[in-house]
Amino acid sequence: MMKKSFWSIALIPIFGLVFTSCGEKPDGENAESNKAAKKRFAFVTNGVADFWTIAEAGANAGAAEAGVEATVLMPAGGITDQKQMLEDLVTRGVDGIAVSPIDPANQTGILNRAAEVMPMITHDSDAPDSKRLLYIGMDNYTAGRMCGDLVKEVLPDGGEIMIMIGRMEQDNAKRRRQGVIDSLMERSVDSTRFDPPGEKITGDKFTVLGTLTDQFDRAKAKANAEDTLSRYPDVDAMVGLFAYNPPAILQALEQAGKLNIVQVIAFDEDSETLAGIQAGTVHGTVVQNPYMYGKKSIEVLAAIDKGDLSVIPESKFIDIPARQIRKDKVDAFWDDLKKKTGK
Repeated sequence: MMKKSFWSIALIPIFGLVFTSCGEKPDGENAESNKAAKKRFAFVTNGVADFWTIAEAGANAGAAEAGVEATVLMPAGGITDQKQMLEDLVTRGVDGIAVSPIDPANQTGILNRAAEVMPMITHDSDAPDSKRLLYIGMDNYTAGRMCGDLVKEVLPDGGEIMIMIGRMEQDNAKRRRQGVIDSLMERSVDSTRFDPPGEKITGDKFTVLGTLTDQFDRAKAKANAEDTLSRYPDVDAMVGLFAYNPPAILQALEQAGKLNIVQVIAFDEDSETLAGIQAGTVHGTVVQNPYMYGKKSIEVLAAIDKGDLSVIPESKFIDIPARQIRKDKVDAFWDDLKKKTGK
């Protein structure tokens, strides 16, 4: 509770500056409006994607239920953009931050500065060495193994695989990729294992040709798929581990006339991915629950702000498990997603 008091005291002068500068009401009314002002929380993503649009809907729903305000920020410019967003939030003074760190090892400083003056939690991708209060999301290593299991379903006799992913700096990316590899290599469960991305990895049945990154550049993601088809004409499957990777793979395969020849195994619930599952051009996908990432993040921050620390589990981890979606489940899953997002 001492930490909560510190946050409250530290933010009083900052909030005074923020609301006074808004200029929407005369001075006499500003003092009265400040008393009734809603608590404000920020939900910071690691990029711009449909995945985060779903999370935004969840954050807004959580804010409405808790009677608070939620601001969702999506950095289009990578780590530099996200760092600036976090610095601005600390300077402006919000009541709490939920963030998916792009490069946690090199963002510990700004994350800890935020944690010193307000509740700070992580979602989707963790920063375990920071002073974050807890992590909301899934076990990315386990989810990666689930994705690897989908590869083994569609290629029971094995084959050559290429992995596509946005960036390797993120904690979730490293764990997710490693889970896929360990599943294909029939290894024991060990989330601390790490295979360098530049090496070809060969097991009894499967060969992982490599891991191609694109830094959230959609054009680069498609170019990576095209390059794979050119360099490895006999590739058996491509695995897209960020939401926009499977659609980019599908576009490259369609242009090359290789839909249903090269298998596609996906991650996340992009509409093109779900349509691919319906059409049979994608075998299946491992989905997170970005809607609940957003909703739960705001709920937890609002509770902590009120002094309810019981929402922080001893493990400092709120698990929102991943699921495998195949053709038999895709219609029901997509219908539910549309209802939640209003689309």
